[in-house]
Amino acid sequence: MRIFIAAFLLVCFHCIQAQMSHENQNKAAVIQSVNQNFDALKSLSDKIWSYEEIAFQETKSARDLTEFAENHGFRVTRNIGDIPTAFVAEYGSGSPIIGVLGEFDALPGLSQKTVSHKEVLHEGGAGHGCGHNLFGVASLGAATAIKELIAEGKLKGTVRFYGCPAEEKFFGKLWMIRAGVFDDVDVIMDWHPSGETKVAVQSGLALVDFIVEFYGQAAHASGDPWNGRDASDGLELFTTGINYYREHVKPTVRIHYDIQNAGEVVNVVPDYSRIWTRVRDTKRDGMVEVWKQVEKIAEGAAMMANVEYKITLISGIHEILVNRTGAARLQENLEFLGPITYTESEQDFAKGIQEATGKPQVGIESIISPMEETLEHPMGGSTDVGDVSYVAPVIRLRATTAPKGTPWHSWAVVACGGMSIGHKGMSYAAKALSMTMVDLFEDAELRAEVRKEFDERKGEYVYKPIIPEGPPPLNTGY
Repeated sequence: MRIFIAAFLLVCFHCIQAQMSHENQNKAAVIQSVNQNFDALKSLSDKIWSYEEIAFQETKSARDLTEFAENHGFRVTRNIGDIPTAFVAEYGSGSPIIGVLGEFDALPGLSQKTVSHKEVLHEGGAGHGCGHNLFGVASLGAATAIKELIAEGKLKGTVRFYGCPAEEKFFGKLWMIRAGVFDDVDVIMDWHPSGETKVAVQSGLALVDFIVEFYGQAAHASGDPWNGRDASDGLELFTTGINYYREHVKPTVRIHYDIQNAGEVVNVVPDYSRIWTRVRDTKRDGMVEVWKQVEKIAEGAAMMANVEYKITLISGIHEILVNRTGAARLQENLEFLGPITYTESEQDFAKGIQEATGKPQVGIESIISPMEETLEHPMGGSTDVGDVSYVAPVIRLRATTAPKGTPWHSWAVVACGGMSIGHKGMSYAAKALSMTMVDLFEDAELRAEVRKEFDERKGEYVYKPIIPEGPPPLNTGY
C-alpha cells in the first residue's frame, strides 16, 4: 500500500512538474516572440509616432496596424461602431476569448522632435503626448505572441486585439461597446505608457463632455447696443456661475471648460457663443450630480443674459472597475521579468527632460513598484477603458516610457515615445501582457476568479454608455 501511495505521489509530482514546465515554456515563447518582432514593432511604433493623427483621423495608423495583423494571420473586422479607424483583429476559435486593448491617437499641438528640450517638429502639428504610438503596437505585439502559440496548438481559444481610436477626445470605445464587440470576451488586458512600471489598480475619474451654445441678437456695439442680445454675456455668466460653484463641490470633483467662440469683432454685439464643458468625479453618481447642476447654471445664465441656449451631449465615461485578482497575477509576471534597465545615454536623456520641465534630475526609474491598495477616491485622469471594465473584466498595467515626474500630455512624453526609452517600455509591456494572457488561457480557475470579482464589484448596476443616439461625431467640428 505504501509503495502504491509513493508511486501515486511521484506520478502527481511529475504531472505538476510537467504542467509548470509547460507554462514556463509558453511564457518563454511569448517573450522570445516579442524579442524577435522587436524591430518590426519599433518600426510600426515610429511610423504611428510620425503620423501625428488625432481622434477619428487615425487613418494611416489604423491601416498600418491592420496590415501588420493581417500579415500575421489575424482576421480583421473594420469600421466597428461606424468608426472607420476602429477595428478588431482576432485569431483562433472558441473559448476562452482573451482580448487586449490598443490605442493610437495623438494630441493636438504637441509635435516634437526626439530631443530632451522643447523643439517643434511640425509647427502646429499633433504629437503622442500620451504615448499611444507605443500603446497599440505593444498590445498587438502581445496578441501576436499569443497567436503563435494558438497556431502551434499550445494554447486553445481566441485572442482578440481591439483597435480603439479617439481615446483622447471623443472616447471611441463607447461606440465600439454599443456595437457589441466586447460582449463575449472573457477577460481583457490593457496597459498605458507611464513614468513608472506597476499594475494599475486605481479607478480614475468618471467624466462627461458637453457643448453649451448661446444664441442672441447681433447689433452695432456703439450705435444701437440696446437692439442686441449678447450671446457672450450668457457665456460669461455661465463660466462665472461655474467658478462660484467650485467652492461647493467635493474635493474629488474637477470642472474644465474651453471657450470656443465668443464673438468675432469688438464692434458687434455677438449673437453666438460656444463653450466645451467637462465635469469629472471619482464616482459616476457624483459626476452626474455636478453635471446636472452645471446644466442648470447654463439655463440661469441664458435667462440673465436674455438669450437662448442649447446643450449638446458629446460623450461621458465611467470610472474603472478594478480587478485585483487579475492584477495580482500580472504583478507576479512583472516581478519575474524584473525592471527595465537603461543605458547611460538614456539616463542622460531622461535627466535632460527633467531639467527642461523643472523636475529633480534623478534620471529614469528602474524598479517594479509593489501592488498598491485600491483607493476609494483616487485622483488623476480618465479613460474610456472604464466603460469597457463594466462590460468585461479588465486587467491593467502601467509601463515606463518616460522619466517619473514628466508632465503628461506634454512635448516631453512625445520626445521619449519616439526614441529608445519609449521603445523599451513598449517591448516590456508586450511581454508582461502576453505572459498574463498565457495564464488566462491556461488557468480556468484564474478566469473564474477574475470573473467572480468583476461580478461582485459591478453588482446590480446595469451599464449604459453615456453617448447620444446616432453615429459617432466623426465630422462635427467639436
